[in-house]
Amino acid sequence: QVQLVESGGDSVQAGGSLRLSCTASGYTYRRNCIAWFRQAPGKEREGVAAIYTGGGASNYADSTKGRFTISQDNAKNTVYLQMNSLKPEDPAMYYCAATDPGSMTVFQALGVVHRLSQYEYNYWGQGTQVTVSS
Repeated sequence: QVQLVESGGDSVQAGGSLRLSCTASGYTYRRNCIAWFRQAPGKEREGVAAIYTGGGASNYADSTKGRFTISQDNAKNTVYLQMNSLKPEDPAMYYCAATDPGSMTVFQALGVVHRLSQYEYNYWGQGTQVTVSS
């Protein structure tokens, strides 16, 4: 049974940093896509960042580019989202999502990373809350 567990959400002041973690069980990060999405109350879920675990290619939403960094630790089966310079518009529930490992070609996977669409991910975590105070 596949499970994705997020952790690291907290309340920080604007300008602060947080590191979110997404650890998988029953599932190995191997040649698949892992992404972070977020959803604030009353808003649609939006993509934040994605990574292809087969080679490390990544993509970011314009709103997070330069501030957030997605990375992987295959030995720990964990993907991280380092969030720096947090802004008042960043608070949300942050979700980790993953595609099926080995289910697509490299070219297809890079397309999924590029599009950052929630509809292309098969597995989801329960979310971790990020709050930013000004």
